[in-house]
Amino acid sequence: MLKNEAENNLTLEQIVPDLDDNHYNYSLNTPLRPDAFEMDDDTKVELISRHFTAIMETLGMDLTDDSLKDTPRRVAKMYVKEIFSGLNPANKPRPTLFKNPFNYNQMLVERNIAVFSNCEHHFVPIVGKAHVGYISNGQVIGLSKLNRIVQYCCQRPQVQERLTIQIASMLKEALGTEDVAVIVDAHHHCVSSRGIRDAGSTTLTAEYSGRFLNAETKTEFLKYIGS
Repeated sequence: MLKNEAENNLTLEQIVPDLDDNHYNYSLNTPLRPDAFEMDDDTKVELISRHFTAIMETLGMDLTDDSLKDTPRRVAKMYVKEIFSGLNPANKPRPTLFKNPFNYNQMLVERNIAVFSNCEHHFVPIVGKAHVGYISNGQVIGLSKLNRIVQYCCQRPQVQERLTIQIASMLKEALGTEDVAVIVDAHHHCVSSRGIRDAGSTTLTAEYSGRFLNAETKTEFLKYIGS
């Protein structure tokens, strides 16, 4: 998923040494078994449906009730076809690049891209916004593809640090430039709906590379997104 194998072998601990123990030893790639794609989607839906039936029955739910009887299959299809569809590289968006006839060489920023993901620690939602920026190296990307790249990276169990870096890496790969910035500002339901039950906090993560490491360029980007 990332452009070069050297990056793939780094851990978030190496990049951000102060992460707490819950985040140590995470690869920049989503952890997957080697046989993750040997099973087709329909088989995955069938198996997840059976397992979710067992979970509901263990909880004491009556699956003969009209409201519940189809829930295991609905959940299974949602997992495979929707909210975790970004696990499958076959669903990776194919970016459309265009020549830059106006020689626009300033920053391009897309703000407030919807983030809908799920925490891999508790499988509950991460909801927020992503702001992305890049400086063209001679080509520009279709605007909707920026949204699709964010969506693709979101549609898998995630931690926000990895999500932010994955979005930036895909943008760099698609655009052929290191001049990329990504900020994710998100609300974690594992914080609001359980544990501390703090509904008011959000988490902010950022990834800058290329010219965005320059203080003046970074400040311009932050000004554009209203931060």
